Amino acid sequence: MAYKKFTASAQQLKPDPKYHSKLVAKFVNCLMRDGKKSIAQRIVYDAFDIISDKITDVTPDKVMEKAIENVKPMLEVRSKRVGGANYQVPMQVNAKRQLSLAFRWIRDAVRSGSGQATCRRLAKELMDAYNGEGAAMTTRENVHRMAEANKAFAHFAW
Repeated sequence: MAYKKFTASAQQLKPDPKYHSKLVAKFVNCLMRDGKKSIAQRIVYDAFDIISDKITDVTPDKVMEKAIENVKPMLEVRSKRVGGANYQVPMQVNAKRQLSLAFRWIRDAVRSGSGQATCRRLAKELMDAYNGEGAAMTTRENVHRMAEANKAFAHFAW
């Protein structure tokens, strides 16, 4: 009997209570540590308050959507073993993985900083990504640069 690869978590995910967005709810779940969802929600909502103070013409959830859209990678390199040698083969990234990588890179950029409240670091990172800057965007650029550099091995992608 064949089993499904993915769980039903996408269907079970409820939109967040304040902005009624599944994307925000997913990001809260990604940010959460040790099952402490209320703390993760407070961090995200405080960051959204900071964003709404700084950027008045766009709602904070739209800023987050655009930031994630900017951070999503189109290509990545995957290791392929061909004839005893490992090659870094550039491949397109599917939509689910694009989203999870964008979330992870933003989360890691926020967690790597120190000296400020997490909500402030998150707000800064989201605004930077919204403007095409910041640590998460740098990570994306590095991944794209690696894929571009290894374009010669693209014929190994199957």
